[in-house]
Amino acid sequence: MTAGRQPVSNTKDWCTPPSIVESVRKCFGGSIHLDPCSNEFSTVDAEVEYRLPDHDGLRESWSYPTIYVNPPYGSDPARGTRILHWFTRMADAAQAGSSVIALVPVATNTAHWKRCVYPLAKSICFLYEPRVRFFIGGVEDPKGAPMSCAVIYWGDDPNAFSDAFRDHGAVVSLEGVALPEGQPTLL
Repeated sequence: MTAGRQPVSNTKDWCTPPSIVESVRKCFGGSIHLDPCSNEFSTVDAEVEYRLPDHDGLRESWSYPTIYVNPPYGSDPARGTRILHWFTRMADAAQAGSSVIALVPVATNTAHWKRCVYPLAKSICFLYEPRVRFFIGGVEDPKGAPMSCAVIYWGDDPNAFSDAFRDHGAVVSLEGVALPEGQPTLL
């Protein structure tokens, strides 16, 4: 850990609050086809769920119309992965034609936001709730996450996203946002 940070939980299975899952379903017209970061306590109930150790969501197919991602927020030294790998995969899936919604930490100054969000995503919902109360082991964590979170949308219907998420936070359109010249769009 850096900067004196300590882990807030021994589990990496921080499940999405049901109210956010409900809004994801609303945006997607009722169906979540893929959850590549599922676990035994998941609240998402997607048609296809990838769970470690049997199915690695970064290595399996993402060829689905609608994808919801609540990725691991830290690094996984055993697998050699970090959140930037998940951002790259989300951006790649969107460029291939999938609609993707992700619940992620707000880290707008990072390379993965600059390369995968600003030039490619359509909208962001900056959540009003200062600390998302994830479900850990099937139970809502009363303390909430140690960071602010946002919901990002890559897809063709930003109005549906705005309608589904406006009660959760400030929905900001990314239409027309461009990076300065010379900035790569993918990692």
